[in-house]
Amino acid sequence: MSAMQQINIKTSEQNKDVVRKLTAKLPTGTSENVIARIALAYSLESGKKFSSSEFNCYDSKGKEYKDHILFDPKYRDLYIALICQHYGIYKTDENIPKYVKLHIDHGLELMDKLFEGSNNYTIIDFLIDNLDTGIAHLESHSEYGSVKNNSQNIDKTVFGEPIKISLGNKLGTNEEIVLGFNNTELYNNNHIAIAGNSGTGKTQFALYLLREISNLSNHLVNFIYLDFKGLKDDDIKQMATFFEKTRTTFIDVPNTPFPINPLSFVDCFNDTNKSMGIDKFTDIICKYSNLGQKQKGNLRTAIKECFEEKKPGEYPNFKEINEKLLEVVGDKRDSLTEIIDDLSRYNVFSEEKNANNFINQNIYLSLSGDLSVSVRFTSLFLIINYIYNVFMNMENTGVENGCRAMRYVLLIDEAHVIFKEKKYHDILEKILREIRSKGVSVVLLSQGVEEFNQSAFDFSSMCEISFMFDVKDKNNTKAINKFLGISESDGAKAYRSLEKIQKGQAISNMKEFTKGELFEIKQFYKN
Repeated sequence: MSAMQQINIKTSEQNKDVVRKLTAKLPTGTSENVIARIALAYSLESGKKFSSSEFNCYDSKGKEYKDHILFDPKYRDLYIALICQHYGIYKTDENIPKYVKLHIDHGLELMDKLFEGSNNYTIIDFLIDNLDTGIAHLESHSEYGSVKNNSQNIDKTVFGEPIKISLGNKLGTNEEIVLGFNNTELYNNNHIAIAGNSGTGKTQFALYLLREISNLSNHLVNFIYLDFKGLKDDDIKQMATFFEKTRTTFIDVPNTPFPINPLSFVDCFNDTNKSMGIDKFTDIICKYSNLGQKQKGNLRTAIKECFEEKKPGEYPNFKEINEKLLEVVGDKRDSLTEIIDDLSRYNVFSEEKNANNFINQNIYLSLSGDLSVSVRFTSLFLIINYIYNVFMNMENTGVENGCRAMRYVLLIDEAHVIFKEKKYHDILEKILREIRSKGVSVVLLSQGVEEFNQSAFDFSSMCEISFMFDVKDKNNTKAINKFLGISESDGAKAYRSLEKIQKGQAISNMKEFTKGELFEIKQFYKN
């Protein structure tokens, strides 16, 4: 972009009033261009990236900003540099004005929602909170995915030989279908997507899959089955054989607490790593419980003060955090104090310090449906984060003779519940992208295929292996082809197969069998 090219924009019509409302929160006499600059920076900090197909997602009927008004000439180059760095483009790129406009509108929307839901939250609170987060980023020089933990001392067993799983038979024959689960010559990752209505056999197939991986690896590859709808008493009895055959520990939260303190992923010796870990822990609780910035600041303060009172190597529990939080907020009880009190009162997590025991055993985690939605989802993502962070602090597993050495399987049941909310996508997307090199397979079970294909991210594209049982959306050929990662010609075959599919049958994109062709799939209770 030449020095002469001007960036003149208009916000959306809806954001015209938002500019006025938010500017009124600033000191008297502050110009309306200030809130636009803050909105631009806040949108970029959120990580949002616009594609060319979104260039017209906002109208231009609102507040007008001329180039010299929008940017102070002293800082104009800085704002342009932020856009360029965010999109990996050069300063002459013709789309820079479009990106500026999009991020201002997006930032205004985010800020409007934030202040709408927090009446006592001031613009000064907002600026302090975000400056604090920005400083933490500068100190750590790292992305906010996994956080370093140099004090982690966890040994995880590894299995380096081929894991070949007999999945079923071609219809009407004894021809066996075998999956090379960790065959790197066929698959770039070990992630598996499974879709099917209730009663089609997908859960029994998933149980069979876990048992085979455990048995074929001489029980060196362990797994966790995350079930956040919870098992009832009758279900537990039916699962007894699975628990016995796979040497699985059944954890029924809150009757049996989860055997790890979820804060123990934090490095308690290195101050920078500790600060990053505390911030991430706070972010998870606040994000998945729909809490605001002021509440996040209070929780962060409470946790930091709890750590300061601990000896190196010790971690605060939720009871201690709850007591400290009440000291911080005083009489101002709110949704934050309620969720932390629930996590403390229900004893969701234990004081267990030996993470080796947890990672080196098979776990079936059932989160009771009697728990509140906030407690269940917050607990679920604290557990997922703990597992993710533990493995990301391990060395990559090796590949020998076309075979990836494996450590673990993370299975998430009813994954369509996660896909419903965009706020749940971030950590799952990071896991799928990053954890495969650690010898970890993620298995996602969902009722339909459309849930996998979100507008912001196509989760099925990150799962090399897909299995489809009977689904309600089987007429959606576009979504099915995307889920399976197959061509239109293979998609036509898949469509014909789905027209006659029966319980216990599936189609797949596995490379060891014909794509889209029906086969009889193995079930745990039958095998």
